[in-house]
Amino acid sequence: MNRNTLYSQILVDELARAGLRHVCLSPGSRNTPLVLAFAQHPHIEVTSHLDERSAAFFALGMAMGLNAPVALVCTSGSAAANYFPAIIEAHQSRVPLLVLTADRPHELRYSGANQTIDQVNIYGNYALWSVDAALPEAAPTALSLRNLRTLAARACAVADGGQSRKGVVHINVPFRPPLEPVDVLSDITSVPADAAARTGAYVQMAATGPVSTSAAVIERLIRVMQDTPEGVIVCGPMWQATAALADQIGALSDRTGYPLLADPLSGMRFGHAQTIGGYETFMHPHSPLLANLPRPKLVLRFGGVPTAKWLNQYLDQAAPEHVIHVSGDGVWADDSHRVSEFVHVDALGFVRAVLAGWDVGCEGWGVGREAFWGAEGAAWRTWNEALDNGAWFDAVAVHDVLDLLPEDATLFVGNSLSVRHVEQFGIPTDKRLAVFANRGASGIDGNVSSALGLGHARPTQPLAAIIGDVTLYHDMNGLLAVRRCDVPVTLVLLNNNGGGIFHRLGVKDYEPEFTEYFITPHDLDYSHVAGLYGLSHIVAQSRAHFREAFTASIQQRTSALIEVRTNALDDLAERAKVIAMLKATT
Repeated sequence: MNRNTLYSQILVDELARAGLRHVCLSPGSRNTPLVLAFAQHPHIEVTSHLDERSAAFFALGMAMGLNAPVALVCTSGSAAANYFPAIIEAHQSRVPLLVLTADRPHELRYSGANQTIDQVNIYGNYALWSVDAALPEAAPTALSLRNLRTLAARACAVADGGQSRKGVVHINVPFRPPLEPVDVLSDITSVPADAAARTGAYVQMAATGPVSTSAAVIERLIRVMQDTPEGVIVCGPMWQATAALADQIGALSDRTGYPLLADPLSGMRFGHAQTIGGYETFMHPHSPLLANLPRPKLVLRFGGVPTAKWLNQYLDQAAPEHVIHVSGDGVWADDSHRVSEFVHVDALGFVRAVLAGWDVGCEGWGVGREAFWGAEGAAWRTWNEALDNGAWFDAVAVHDVLDLLPEDATLFVGNSLSVRHVEQFGIPTDKRLAVFANRGASGIDGNVSSALGLGHARPTQPLAAIIGDVTLYHDMNGLLAVRRCDVPVTLVLLNNNGGGIFHRLGVKDYEPEFTEYFITPHDLDYSHVAGLYGLSHIVAQSRAHFREAFTASIQQRTSALIEVRTNALDDLAERAKVIAMLKATT
């Protein structure tokens, strides 16, 4: 038996026993033993991707959609480096990825051998655990094979939060030829009986989860909250949030009287109409409502740092006495350094404990709640008035996507302007939507692939993605997965011919450098992109045309690129009109 075949089969078998069910492969030579082992395993689904960067972001999207580890396998050399952007995002967003990079044997490292780079610990601190696996042996001992099974079981467990937080585990796997499963006379003739598989994973890692929070700590925090009725609840991005957690946080808002401000990526805003989402309008520096908005003395935070610029500024300037940050995985998320209580505890358990211990006689922040809801109502009345008056710019298309998506649909939102439009113009609703974005590192690379990975993970739900033109340019390769992985998508392209978001920065006043080096107009015709990858292409001529095209694509589960051609300066002007109209309502 070929030593490489045996090692790869044992490694893959143990990964499957540990719960791995999905792997994204890219072609190569050095990873041949791993590719064959994965492809032949009956319990693992394999998707094939030509481009390693797209493969990694596809796996990232799948892992978010499944909330379970997805594996990546590539050959040696720069292939492994192409995984790096997605690995950074996975680390920052705590997405479980298992990365297997094939490598040259040790004697070829640092020798000038072709397609050989230093892959040991290549991802640095962005991997929770990195292992340079041993070379397969011709006569393996039982100990070496037990080590291989233990490695696989531990790798799955660590990626999936076995050490509290989820993230990336990297196994570098060296091979000597022959890489194909040919018999080699000098190789293995028998496998030691003492290295057999066990029922389930070879090692069962019982994750303790967050540090246990004692009853005394919960009681103290409840007293702080009851003694400080001037409070708000802020939910930042939480891609792992469950419906149960969202319901309980909503109940906590009702019980405490704290207004609930929900990021569109929190799992709270789309599924709970009684959340506040118009803050990026009524907290804008030009908003006349901002000056009269009361300042909270306590902020109870869940999830990451909110997307909204003006919400973050408002909370910082409020200088609350207490900022209680509940973190289920122990990751710090406080860029303003206002946190006074960091609680590493399961969020659902924490909320239930507070609800159970809350004194029903405590009054909430009635005046503050009324003020927030008054501002919320004014913001959405103004927005609806703009829509009634025939407004048609990029944010209107975003609004219509959220309006037209069916219950429990999947929406991926690209970075830059797209996610900010969803933040500002996504009206809270009882309709549940699964909304995702790559907000760990907030890059525009790989967004198409992440969206398609999500669609592959949630195949029974329609998939829509809202991205900008430069974002699509960065990951056009990812569209190959529409056909290869059978992922229908309705792709809404907000095309302002360059980096329109830079018009929000002070550098906009410095020409000609601003246009040439920041806006970078490209004048690309995206109909060719749609044609190349088999998507229908529609240029929305009006709001009615957009709604018709989007509805048809979503309902029929066809793949379409619906292009909304806009002008960045005009879009900014329309957004400013909404703020100006808000003044007229007060």
